[in-house]
Amino acid sequence: MGAADVVPGVSGGTIAFISGIYQELIETIDTLDFGVIKMWKKEGFMKMFVHYNLGFLISLFLGVFISILSLANLISYLLENHPVLVWSFFFGLVVASIIYIGKQIEKWSPMIIITAIIGVAVAYYITIATPAQAPDALYFFFLSGCIAIIAMILPGVSGSFILVLLGSYGIVLASLTDFIDGVTSGNWELVKTSFLKVFLFIIGCILGLKLFSKALKWMFANKQEITLAILTGFMIGSLNKIWPWKNVLSTRTDRHGEEVPLLEESVLPSSFEGEPFVLYAIIFAIIGFLAIFLLERLAVRKKINAN
Repeated sequence: MGAADVVPGVSGGTIAFISGIYQELIETIDTLDFGVIKMWKKEGFMKMFVHYNLGFLISLFLGVFISILSLANLISYLLENHPVLVWSFFFGLVVASIIYIGKQIEKWSPMIIITAIIGVAVAYYITIATPAQAPDALYFFFLSGCIAIIAMILPGVSGSFILVLLGSYGIVLASLTDFIDGVTSGNWELVKTSFLKVFLFIIGCILGLKLFSKALKWMFANKQEITLAILTGFMIGSLNKIWPWKNVLSTRTDRHGEEVPLLEESVLPSSFEGEPFVLYAIIFAIIGFLAIFLLERLAVRKKINAN
């Protein structure tokens, strides 16, 4: 989930859904409240720990956090130097995810189809929207966390790309990399500055996650088919964002003074301004496609073993 969330256009929620932990994640988050402290005092730490399923949450979010910290620099490097191959891998991954989530819908009624189309339209519009310019202010890190986490737990909606639209993707990723660089180089002033920004972003994520999980739990409990249709539509619409071949329409200057893409358009490989690497792109797309079905198989095996 952490690796997926680092890439703009790919949702960690998709990975959670396919791996079979999605509803447990939503339900566990929804049950968390201030009763944790009360139960800890009355019945002890272990009963509280088991009752609120904290082992699951800690292991999951620790994995996400470690993955983001360890892969932020690598993903940035790959996106800069091998963008076609990276986007091809995730394009195949999302296509397989669409098939997986779509087949969970048992009956495609007219209402379900219309709902899916609306999801496609909304997600596609998001992919072509013009990103905003974000202020490098502490409150904005908190606000970005609140909004982005909602997308991060929704299959088909990329929290990273929502950060791009907010204009805060660059400054959040920069804060993460600054924190890592500060720790490794012993620059504690840099660690202090970047940690505060990362901390506020995480607090925003926690608050947004708690507020949204209740609504999402209700939707899955009462409107599951419609919810799955919306998610399927979101994923189809998001394919435009992760299409491997894009030409840059406009650029912006990042914090290092370098020109980076701001607006892009999807094109055919023959119209791509650069080496299209079509054969390698197909290979990486197939690898991404197969990776999802491997995850699905592992999730099914886990359920069988649990039963």
